[in-house]
Amino acid sequence: MSIGKILVCDDDRNICELLRLYLEKEGYTVTIANDGEEALSKFAAEPPDLILLDIMMPKLDGWQVCREIRKKSDVPIIMITAKGETFDKVLGLELGSDDYVVKPFDPKEIVARIKAIMRRTGKSPNDNANKEVSYDKLIVNMTKYELKVDGRVVDTPPKELELLYHLASNPNRVYTRDQLLDEVWGFEYYGDSRTVDVHIKRLREKLEGVSDQWCLKTVWGVGYKFEVKE
Repeated sequence: MSIGKILVCDDDRNICELLRLYLEKEGYTVTIANDGEEALSKFAAEPPDLILLDIMMPKLDGWQVCREIRKKSDVPIIMITAKGETFDKVLGLELGSDDYVVKPFDPKEIVARIKAIMRRTGKSPNDNANKEVSYDKLIVNMTKYELKVDGRVVDTPPKELELLYHLASNPNRVYTRDQLLDEVWGFEYYGDSRTVDVHIKRLREKLEGVSDQWCLKTVWGVGYKFEVKE
């Protein structure tokens, strides 16, 4: 259910992982590169929809990477660096970058800038697109915030619906409770992981015996998955 592919290029692995967490939570597919040569290699192997590009990287710096990419692609590029001088900003824009962010930054700002650029370049998904997953006798529609079970609408609290949609959008993938707290409840949530268990229990009460083609399955010692029969 990816809404776009982002290539994150930075030699600081902590920054890369932080950005990955925030971007994947928003629905993007993220690829990481930790030096300039790896950035160009991964760009060539699987062209992204947008690039977050650090300037101070080993092997090839961000300026060089930007120049090489601009020889063959107009993919949106956001330059990320600790440098904040006007000269660096102007140079980045002259080389063809679309935006410029100075460290330290708030990851939420990066997400907002990505969305703005992708809207402007026509690469973002239609905001009015119908966010829906469906299986045998089950429809989860996040546009209407509606759960249909065997043809009838079932009253479901928003967080239960979001949890079911997240699991059903990634069938057969196992999630730990902590992952679900991060990805469904959000990074600001500091509640007990048993919160997930309670929501799963309530969902099972609504879905029990509906179909033999799918189920909410407990993976003992790990977490949960939406299992779909092959």
